[in-house]
Amino acid sequence: MATTAVGPRNRGDTITERTNSMIHHGIRFSVKPGVPQEDVEAVLKIMRDAADSVPLLKSFVLGRDFGGEYDYGAVSVVEDLAAYETLMNHPSHLEVDRVGLPLVDKFVSFDISDDPDPELGAKIAEIHRRRYAGNPEVSDLVSDLGEYSGSAAPGKHGI
Repeated sequence: MATTAVGPRNRGDTITERTNSMIHHGIRFSVKPGVPQEDVEAVLKIMRDAADSVPLLKSFVLGRDFGGEYDYGAVSVVEDLAAYETLMNHPSHLEVDRVGLPLVDKFVSFDISDDPDPELGAKIAEIHRRRYAGNPEVSDLVSDLGEYSGSAAPGKHGI
């Protein structure tokens, strides 16, 4: 794979070259009607803190810019499948799910990579399956969402 220049990490240092592919993990979500804004802000803070706790190339939280279809979104960028699995199973990320998912009624999770490997999607789905198997409380929260789209969703949405 060709070496490609990338930008700064979320902690301010810089990578000048890389030889492996990047995976962009994105989410978009809307909160349930009647959820107080302070509860939403508390979850967004947990998301920002979690991004500082995991090995990411870049992470950011977006707000209310999806044309009304979704309220919020976030994107995290990791270097490879090993880093992606670390992100998915990190205690901080699991805490975001435990606190945030009960407030959500519409959620989409998606992964994009610059790697042309057709098997990458299956490998990402397997990471999600392992994550849900290892964290049944998160699996239950996802399967209870009325509207969900994402990688290897548990229960009525997928697996």
